[in-house]
Amino acid sequence: MGGEAGMGETTGRCLCGAVRYEFDAARVLWRGHCHCESCRRGCSAPMTTFFGVADGHWRWTGAAPRLFRSSPGVERRFCGDCGAPMAFNSEKAPGETHFYAASLDAPEAFRPGFHVFWREKLPWLHLNDELPRHSGGSIDETD
Repeated sequence: MGGEAGMGETTGRCLCGAVRYEFDAARVLWRGHCHCESCRRGCSAPMTTFFGVADGHWRWTGAAPRLFRSSPGVERRFCGDCGAPMAFNSEKAPGETHFYAASLDAPEAFRPGFHVFWREKLPWLHLNDELPRHSGGSIDETD
């Protein structure tokens, strides 16, 4: 891990720097924006942006994050010191961990590929990108 293949970004951290991670950028499965209410509330933001990494191809390199089970089959990880959201796991996406793109050490190089839960997007959030918009959590549900 820590190589420069794929997206190029291979490390990330929380606001205070206690929780850190690294990943094999060649094992990034997808990159996208989420507009679901749960993610909005978990980040106190109008949307959040994730990327999925195959389990076994990433690791915590700093303090281990704290765990919160936000709903059945869903785990959210966050820094126990500063509270920054770090990762998300769901039984609906076995074998992968979703990291918050804003936690990357080089988020400016990140390029999302789509929107999910578009039907839950806040009406006052106006976006002018050309990315595919999926009404639900699956990229098979397109608006």
